[in-house]
Amino acid sequence: MIKTTRVVIALIASYLLAGTSFAESPVSIKLNAKAPEATVPDDFGGLSYEMALVPPDANGKYFFSPENTPLVKMFQTLGVRILRVGGNTADRPTVKFPGNADLDKLFAFAEAAKVKVIFTLRMRQGDPKDAAAIAKYIMDHYQADLVCFAIGNEPNVFAKTYPAYQAELEKYIAAITASGVAPEAKFCGPSTTPNKAVWARDFANDFAHTGRIALITQHDYPGGSGRKVTNSAAGRDNMLSTAWPEAYQKFYASFVPATVANGIPYRLEEANNYYNGGAKDVSDTFAAALWGLDYLHWWAAHGANGINFHSGDTVAAGEENAPCRYAVFWTSPSGYSAHPLGYALKAFELGGYGQLVPAQIAANADDVNLTAYGLLAKDKSLLVTLINKDHSTGAHDAKVTLTPGDAYAKGTVMYLTGPQGDVAATSGITLGGAPIKDNASWKGKWTKLAKPSASGEFTVKLPAATAAVIKLTRK
Repeated sequence: MIKTTRVVIALIASYLLAGTSFAESPVSIKLNAKAPEATVPDDFGGLSYEMALVPPDANGKYFFSPENTPLVKMFQTLGVRILRVGGNTADRPTVKFPGNADLDKLFAFAEAAKVKVIFTLRMRQGDPKDAAAIAKYIMDHYQADLVCFAIGNEPNVFAKTYPAYQAELEKYIAAITASGVAPEAKFCGPSTTPNKAVWARDFANDFAHTGRIALITQHDYPGGSGRKVTNSAAGRDNMLSTAWPEAYQKFYASFVPATVANGIPYRLEEANNYYNGGAKDVSDTFAAALWGLDYLHWWAAHGANGINFHSGDTVAAGEENAPCRYAVFWTSPSGYSAHPLGYALKAFELGGYGQLVPAQIAANADDVNLTAYGLLAKDKSLLVTLINKDHSTGAHDAKVTLTPGDAYAKGTVMYLTGPQGDVAATSGITLGGAPIKDNASWKGKWTKLAKPSASGEFTVKLPAATAAVIKLTRK
């Protein structure tokens, strides 16, 4: 009897520690499938890497190479569409810049993985003539695989003022687009740190008229420095709070209206939750999966061209290198180990493409921290992503009623879950009941929903600290 009691107490304690909730709250969501809006670009999902990874390592082995089939497969499994190479090492004078043979490997990898490339040319202590030679080689050989050239990484760090950067940038663009070099080259920028997004506004106003700008690109790390996160639980709480989306809105207002007014798309070319490699036990936890999925959808719903999550085994943090806690995946003995943020990319790949559909939370009496996004897919199915960011003690499970705004006969769902709803978990995560394995295989399955009500509504149960991708079809 004593043993049984101890087991029961232990089980209760484990549930409490994991933040498991017993309260179920009704939430009503109304969509308007008959009024689809803008289309999310097919190349929305992306990754960003340090330029230092482009040349071979000390053993002569290339990271970006078509022979690196595990990396090719992981890109394809996660739905990576654009690869950006840059980071601090693109502008670190002590790091040798890639040569032509290195570029051949990079673009051969891009073709194998079926991705396009955003390529950063060195500005800090650089030379427009050197940049022009590299740009010419890429344009002569790989123009079809290139999105644009970024000139400098976070130039506000070394250029200091926008006028100084503008003057230097004009020299680079003139050298690259000169007759006989790469006159058809397209550019993106300014790729500044998040606190200088006003440069993106000025960049759009000053360069849109040239016809040479493919994208306005901006960096974003809404949590600030990972080194300043001294309490991991608080760091996870902040990541899942309603305060972060409010900050997205202010960030958006600082530069996006200018890009829209100038008719140029914008992209978060380098982004993640906390910079300087993220925060241990925060950026590498299931909380990052829930955050990342919501972050992708929020910016898609606000007209972004896409997001490139910065990643790698290590990452440049200023002039140093640090473990990459916010990585989408790390190198493993059998390939690449998908981290929680990788599951966010995969879940978005399943439910994030199509025409945006208005989704309104019509009733939420218990104020569950839940977000909802809708899209009309090319096959006319309605995709709905639900993210319940409630977690820890007092969290609410949600019983969600979906009113699709059109007639749908069937529904299926895939859940993104962590073990026992624990947002601190770093492993044991599944999507559709299956993990993403190190060999990039994934066998997640859709689960049938109950038939719709007589009025056409679907009911979905969404536990705390869980996300769901729902697909509604007419037949």
